Amino acid sequence: RDKMAVPLLDKKIVKKRVKRFIRPQSDRKICVKPSWRRPKGIDSRVRRKFKGVTLMPNIGYGSDKKTRHYLPNGFKKFLVHNVKDLELLMMHNRTYCAEIAHNVSTRKRKEIVERAAQLDVVVTNKLARLRSQEDE
Repeated sequence: RDKMAVPLLDKKIVKKRVKRFIRPQSDRKICVKPSWRRPKGIDSRVRRKFKGVTLMPNIGYGSDKKTRHYLPNGFKKFLVHNVKDLELLMMHNRTYCAEIAHNVSTRKRKEIVERAAQLDVVVTNKLARLRSQEDE
């Protein structure tokens, strides 16, 4: 069967901000990494929200409740470690898609992908660690 499950999501996914929030001064100092940390200094321009300084993440940037946690393909992600985990998605195959965990072996991956095709469940990383026939 070559038809795949169609996502149930009817609302357009809108992100209020796509750019990462970077840590202030991280572009000037090598020892300050860009991953976000809240400024806590008494004189910090960023904390005091001066004009023209780094923006701080806040609740207003949150996604719409209906589209929160959805992937661009219209499904929510569900981490799968084995075929039994996949059975949970049988009734929810239009809301959730499976993502095979990184520590699953090639042999088990093949079983999961085959069963997902039978259950009509979308797998996001079904091509990962795929072995061709001549390798085996």
